Amino acid sequence: MKKIGILSDTHSCWDDRYTKHFAGCDEIWHAGDVGDISVIRRLEEVVPVVRAVSGNIDHGEVCRRCKELEIFEVEGVKVLMTHIGGYPGRYSPGMKRLLFENQINLMVAGHSHILKVMWDKEIQVLHVNPGAAGYHGWQKERTLVRLVIDNGNMRDLEVIELGKVKC
Repeated sequence: MKKIGILSDTHSCWDDRYTKHFAGCDEIWHAGDVGDISVIRRLEEVVPVVRAVSGNIDHGEVCRRCKELEIFEVEGVKVLMTHIGGYPGRYSPGMKRLLFENQINLMVAGHSHILKVMWDKEIQVLHVNPGAAGYHGWQKERTLVRLVIDNGNMRDLEVIELGKVKC
């Protein structure tokens, strides 16, 4: 069993509540628009495993360290994480095929700053966009997501609201 913390679109913002809400997680996944690499470094102080992809505002060390797309497996769940991927019914070009061909169970994406959890019944994929954890953007609420992956099952998904407080 692994407890996973998911965030996106920090845009260089650090909030000490990331530590509070992700304490006890086994991994943290950042779905892009990290901003400054210090955000990743600070997340690594919270949990043993941090996985991150680069987003459209990222550059420099973030892009050297983080790919645009990652496919990996955790506890029997195959995950695709990217920054810009769309969502069920409105995937980015080629994404639906990529999800199907790679037998993905969980897609994690950011970019929209809109929290969205959707099940794609056609290709049997859970889509999670954790919304935006940073201050920059049009979101009304800053959000994080936690979930448990246990022996091929995804469960106990929680949405954490941080408010729209400046970092």
